[in-house]
Amino acid sequence: MKKPQQALHTVFKAACVATLLGLAAAPAAYAADAANGKVIADAHNCASCHGPGLNNPVSPEYPKLAGQHSDYIYWALRQYQMGTSNPHLGRSNPIMQAQVQSLSPSDMKDLGAYIESLNGDLVQKK
Repeated sequence: MKKPQQALHTVFKAACVATLLGLAAAPAAYAADAANGKVIADAHNCASCHGPGLNNPVSPEYPKLAGQHSDYIYWALRQYQMGTSNPHLGRSNPIMQAQVQSLSPSDMKDLGAYIESLNGDLVQKK
């Protein structure tokens, strides 16, 4: 009777070892780089529409970005990349769609980290 239990125990140990090895081999999560985000924001001339410090837009139709949550910025940029091909996910501003086409996911995360690091007028309700 001990043989089936030993086999089950061996299989369980092997599964645990395989899981641990898989976790050890998994790539590390990408840490966003705010300094690179600033370089990207400057290269794409974000301030030309969103204003100095990305907090004073040149027109009321453009949002203040400074201080916005990085994950919100990432997904907004990603939605502009998707465009209007999926009306449930995409955003349709043609200027922004053109601006973000060349950005990689890590570029968008870096932009999000940079924008979140800026002091702005955005206020969180408490």
